[in-house]
Amino acid sequence: MAEMEDLALNLGDLDLTSDDLTLDTVSIHIQENLEDALVQEALKTGVDLRQYSKQVEMELQQIEHVSIKDYIQQSQNIASLHNQIIACDAILERMGLMLGGFQSDLSSISSEIQSLQEMSLAMNIKLKNRQTVRSELSELVDELIIPNTMISVILDVPVTEQQFVEQLQELNNKINYVKEQAFRDTQACGDVQETLHKLKIKAVAKVREFILQKIYSFRKPMTNYQIPQNALLKYRFFYQFLLGNERSVAQEVQDEYVETMSKVYSSYFKSYTSRLMKVQYEEVAEKDDLMGIEDTAKKGFFSKPALRNKNTVFTVGNRAAIIGPTELEGPIIVPHTAQRSDVRYPFESLFRSQHYALLDNSCREFLFLSDFFLVSGMAAQDLFNTVMGRTLSMFLKHIDSYVSDCYDSIAIFLCIHIVLRFKGIAQKRDIPAIDKYWDALLDMLWPRFQYILELNIQSIRNTDPQRLGTLDTRPHYITRRYAEFSSAIVSINQTFPNEKTNLLLGQLQVEVENFVLRMAAEFSSRKEQLIFLINNYDMMLSVLMERASSDSKEVESFQQLLSARTQEFIEEILSPSFGGMIAFVKESEALIEKGQQERLRSEEARVALLVRGFSSTWKQAVETLSQDVMRSFTNFKNGTSIIQGALTQLIQYYHRFHKILSQPPLRNLPVCSELINLHHLMVELKKHKPNF
Repeated sequence: MAEMEDLALNLGDLDLTSDDLTLDTVSIHIQENLEDALVQEALKTGVDLRQYSKQVEMELQQIEHVSIKDYIQQSQNIASLHNQIIACDAILERMGLMLGGFQSDLSSISSEIQSLQEMSLAMNIKLKNRQTVRSELSELVDELIIPNTMISVILDVPVTEQQFVEQLQELNNKINYVKEQAFRDTQACGDVQETLHKLKIKAVAKVREFILQKIYSFRKPMTNYQIPQNALLKYRFFYQFLLGNERSVAQEVQDEYVETMSKVYSSYFKSYTSRLMKVQYEEVAEKDDLMGIEDTAKKGFFSKPALRNKNTVFTVGNRAAIIGPTELEGPIIVPHTAQRSDVRYPFESLFRSQHYALLDNSCREFLFLSDFFLVSGMAAQDLFNTVMGRTLSMFLKHIDSYVSDCYDSIAIFLCIHIVLRFKGIAQKRDIPAIDKYWDALLDMLWPRFQYILELNIQSIRNTDPQRLGTLDTRPHYITRRYAEFSSAIVSINQTFPNEKTNLLLGQLQVEVENFVLRMAAEFSSRKEQLIFLINNYDMMLSVLMERASSDSKEVESFQQLLSARTQEFIEEILSPSFGGMIAFVKESEALIEKGQQERLRSEEARVALLVRGFSSTWKQAVETLSQDVMRSFTNFKNGTSIIQGALTQLIQYYHRFHKILSQPPLRNLPVCSELINLHHLMVELKKHKPNF
């Protein structure tokens, strides 16, 4: 130990014994040591801590000495390590200098690369500029050069050749290009303008001649003008070329076409309309052919036997088929063929044929004008009106002339619906050209239809039942006319409902109902009146339900009237044979309702008479009733329905009679035993139930 102390080594930071300890630090160490498990164990076992501390201190000194000795032994290695570190520092310093040199070299290379990049960008810009100039100069030269091929084709090749069309398009491009460059003051344009102008004049002349020849071909008789129109559409660029380079010639061509086609259409449709009217039915409705005109007052339309294919006034028959999809857009009528076959048509068929031809030609013409003459919107509409205006005016004049003297309301109404459908077809085809024409037609047809209907309404209102000849309970011919006419109008109107039509039909129905009541009042007995009313209501209802919808106002109204009059008639026919019983039932039920049943005791004799009378006569009475009903009604089905209703009503009255006799004042009457069993009565009455 003495030798170790003599060495007096200065270990610096490695000397753990040289730390200055403060009291606070010692206090902390003491606290930490007290928490040590080993110290706590020593305290628990009663070890002397001072002794133990000295022992530990001595052990620590020994360890410290051993550590110092070991450190001294390794001093040579540590010194060698120190030398190596110094050598490494020298090497790293040389490498840093070397890398610094590299960095300097790289900086100079980067500046050279940047310089090369700038030179490259400048060269690229120059290249692009030269390419742009070359491109524009090349385009300019190409557009300004007029090849010999173009000159020879424009001068010598027919306009119908595809080669001419191609070169004409190329010429048009060159003309437009030279105009554009001349506007920019390009000097080179002056070298080719004269040549281009001469070629343009030659091309315009050839194109003008070709188009005018095609237009003139429309004027030849029996020409199918769709063929030259299709030829013009094939070369629609010709007009575009004229419009762009010689507007005066383009206007001349357009004016010539308009003038020619206006005359062609006007002449064609005027001739067609004239020939078409020759195949109309010879017998048409006149001003006296009204619903309320009596047969005895006029020997003509209604009194004569129906001719073959005769067009009637109040019966629609097959005429409504004209507005069906098959006939509406079917082939038009060929007048000379119809004349050879001696076929006649109603006016609405002629109207349909005439206007379907107009619709088809108008749609095709509007599309041609828009496509060939490069117009749209109002310009296309104005051009179309110029071409077709004369024809449309002629049509309106013709329709106005015919309609002003027409009294066939069904024909007028069918024409209205033909117009509505044709207007819809034009809208589907997106052709608004003749919308105003359709509206003008409707403005003519609607007032005339209303006027004729009002004449019929007035004729029924003014009808005098006493001038209609012999009274008859069967359906009247005036009500049959109404039924046929109303069902026709209602069935047609269902496709395009119109409130104006419904109002007029409502007025007509009111007048017919009043007429039927006036006619019924001419009969002396209520029974005959009811038979007349039921027969007429039933007939009108049957005709309406056959053609019109079952939920129409007319059908509903007549169903209510028929039901009310049928019920009244049943009471009327039951009254002669069973009136006493019915009156007794009603009187007794009124007394029972008031609580005066005791008053029934005074009716014993009457009850006995009613019970025995019913038992002895009911079968014969029912048989007579059934025969009477079947003779009275023209509609077998309606008659059987009335019989069934009467028998049902009789059973109900007899059942109520049974209930009254079961009341205390009458239940013990001896005559009650003579009552017919209700079930037995029902079985017997079923034998009289009509079978069909």
